Amino acid sequence: MTEPRQGRERADVDPAVAEVPSLAIDPLLDRPETRIVVCCGSGGVGKTTTAAALGLRAAERGRRVVVLTIDPARRLAQSMGLAELDNVPRRVPDVDGSAGGELFAMMLDMKRTFDETVEEHADPERARAILENPFYQSLSTGFAGTQEYMAMEKLGQLVARDEWDLIVVDTPPSRSALDFLDAPQRLGSFLDGRFIRVLMGPAKAGGRAGRKVMDLGLAGLSRFTGTIDRVVGAGLVRDVQNFVAALDTMFGGFRTRADATYRLLQAPGTAFLVVAAPERDALREAAYFVERLAADRMPLAGLVLNRVHTSGAPGLSAERALAAAETLEAKNLAPQGMADDPTGQTETERTTAQESPSPGDSGRERPPGRRSPETHSSTGSYPTDAEAADHKTTDGGHDSGGQHGIPIPREDIGHEGTGHDEGATPVTADLLAAALLRVHAEHMRQLARENRTRARFTALHPEVPVVEVAALPGDVHDLDGLRTIGAALGDSAP
Repeated sequence: MTEPRQGRERADVDPAVAEVPSLAIDPLLDRPETRIVVCCGSGGVGKTTTAAALGLRAAERGRRVVVLTIDPARRLAQSMGLAELDNVPRRVPDVDGSAGGELFAMMLDMKRTFDETVEEHADPERARAILENPFYQSLSTGFAGTQEYMAMEKLGQLVARDEWDLIVVDTPPSRSALDFLDAPQRLGSFLDGRFIRVLMGPAKAGGRAGRKVMDLGLAGLSRFTGTIDRVVGAGLVRDVQNFVAALDTMFGGFRTRADATYRLLQAPGTAFLVVAAPERDALREAAYFVERLAADRMPLAGLVLNRVHTSGAPGLSAERALAAAETLEAKNLAPQGMADDPTGQTETERTTAQESPSPGDSGRERPPGRRSPETHSSTGSYPTDAEAADHKTTDGGHDSGGQHGIPIPREDIGHEGTGHDEGATPVTADLLAAALLRVHAEHMRQLARENRTRARFTALHPEVPVVEVAALPGDVHDLDGLRTIGAALGDSAP
């Protein structure tokens, strides 16, 4: 699954980073033994898009795939050509099925999944009592960890149906990486907690024992629930008691399925992909997740590093680019009032000469090849007739503003039309090149920051294979965009 990055070193990549083993995505997706791929990581790093791209690539390589996403954003459904995603797997159109694969997608509906779980594991009367209970309605939509638990509950349902070769899971965008792994145990611990057991006691006791509990403990229980009523509301405890009484037979099922889900995630057929961006916070979260997966013996396949910036000119460092930019700017930014022509005249002297011709020149015809100061070229020399004709031709045959087909200098025209102030420094090719060099310098500085951040992660976890995806100019909004990302993931190995 991993390959050394031989021959892949780039001038803009830290040598320590270049030696990290490369994660081979295509072999991972092609292996029949790989049944579940779990994409996890912090929010905002492209986790959902990565999951969709992996699913599309696996389907177009011949596998029957379903992508389970938690992200409610409509852009993912649109990128897959679907009007919407819901709790039922929907076939994605326009997928290349020449290799025999298919792609389905679905978005977790937390409430609906919880309802389906109740309906599946309780008789109709008890299921109705649970679904109509106010405490259950609050629990199924707002209890901490319910979304993560229901994602795993849905995963268990998809595995049990055995309709897909590969299931790609986009985990919930949790603030903490621990939420996803802890969710099954957290919900099970809540349902098996002391407060719930106290409220369950009378309901679980039956026959003579039950009557004894009710006779001897009713007063104490009433005082206890009365105190809670005054704190949290008069009807809450009653709703909880009714909910617990109806859910009693399902406690074992919740815990059993939570344990089964946990074992499923530890199975060899599962592969975890930690998704991150080359940013300090995202990679810190990724490092923490890698350590937690190792502690829980979860099978880690590697790290997907999204939005990695590269350069087409890695040999030109930021320092050299800035030095070149300063040289070009100094060459073109002369002090105010100094003339940039061989006559030594200032701008004021040239203007006076243009407006007040000498008396000896009045009425006299100038020799051929001589031009008055107003025809002075932008290069500081007087243009010949051939230069004037050439300037006229390059302007498409239109006069640039001078009389008799003689052009006015470029820096003198366009001030009014382009919004430049009188006397503003003209934008020359040198100044444009200097601006581009400064942009390149800032870009190289960003690459250096990313390399340092990646090097810190590599120093902590040199054994973790990495696949990089270059930053795209825009968001992914269609299948072609997902194919581009999938190709970057699959073609990364040498």
